[in-house]
Amino acid sequence: MGPFFSTEDFRNEARRRIPRAIFDYADGGAYDEQTLEANRRAFDQWNFRQKVMVDVAHRQLNTTLANQPSALPLIIAPTGLAGLFHANGEIHGVRAANRAGIPFCLSTMSICSIETVRQASTEPFWFQQYLMKDRGFNQELIDRALAADCPVLVLTVDLQVQGLRRRDPRNGLTVPPKITVKNAWDLLKRPRWGLSMLATQHRSFGNLEGHLGQGKGLSTLSEWIATQFDASATWEAVQWVRSRWPRTLIVKGVMEVEDAIAAVKSGADGIIVSNHGGRQLDGAPASLDVLPEILTAVGGQTEVLIDGGIQSGQDIAKAVALGAKGVMIGKAYLYALAAGGQAGVERLIKLYADELSVTMALTGCRAIAELKPTILRRNSRAATAQG
Repeated sequence: MGPFFSTEDFRNEARRRIPRAIFDYADGGAYDEQTLEANRRAFDQWNFRQKVMVDVAHRQLNTTLANQPSALPLIIAPTGLAGLFHANGEIHGVRAANRAGIPFCLSTMSICSIETVRQASTEPFWFQQYLMKDRGFNQELIDRALAADCPVLVLTVDLQVQGLRRRDPRNGLTVPPKITVKNAWDLLKRPRWGLSMLATQHRSFGNLEGHLGQGKGLSTLSEWIATQFDASATWEAVQWVRSRWPRTLIVKGVMEVEDAIAAVKSGADGIIVSNHGGRQLDGAPASLDVLPEILTAVGGQTEVLIDGGIQSGQDIAKAVALGAKGVMIGKAYLYALAAGGQAGVERLIKLYADELSVTMALTGCRAIAELKPTILRRNSRAATAQG
């Protein structure tokens, strides 16, 4: 595994190592990818205030997330198909998170099942779930997450229908991957990836076994979503989950104040300000841009996390300074996973930790709690654009 000094380094290596359809699944967004780009630009609107002559010889990066200790204000986000970015990818991801001392959240649409990942993990992990038409299947997933000692359930509410992601149908993304005339050369150019996929038994959606039909896979993710995800769900469905989940419940996909308030009223212990990484409603604002108003509305009542656009330790510092308790990373995690498996993810986490630590020192902060809006200023380009 080569040297990696930025998220872009991991991204470039991932592009080289895995098939285009898999890479674009992580890399892309919905429609024209305007919101995907907005997530990135939102961080660029903020500059740091450099603070000197402060004793920052000893800095603490640890915090609590969902009332649990974490070595960093960082969570590995729930990402579908991680096991296709690297064979047994979710196992590599959870082990990297365990070693780093940060939370790992497993997706319903993971390749390795809840039970497989739990056997491989030294620590309980968070679990993410969608609202299904079949509430019995929802209950089954809840029961399995409880049996696996998952301390946190992350309920994703912004995928009642799937956003139109143009890259996936263009690339002919299938699960498990299939060799076609269109993608044959692309797959054959990556024999190491292909051989690793042949060597593992985990190539389809592990949590959906028994619910796809005998011997069936999915030609597209939208096939499963269209038939199983509940587009009619309301906040009553969230209350239904709350009544059945006795541990910490976090609602993911909140972008409006009224929805944040509704989530709290429905019993959420936390919310994640998220536009699904720009993969759902194109034209929605950046997550970072709506964070302040949501914090004003509910920040004193619930824990607020954020995802979307985080690509460095400096981005973590900015998000926390603006009020987020912690951040989730999805795309960057998948790049690192594809680039180097567990070692790649560990390297990414260490890179972010080092960047966060240096940024704290140069802004005069010795602990995560000292990351406040006072360490930031709007840059002149952002101020001009707003004026």
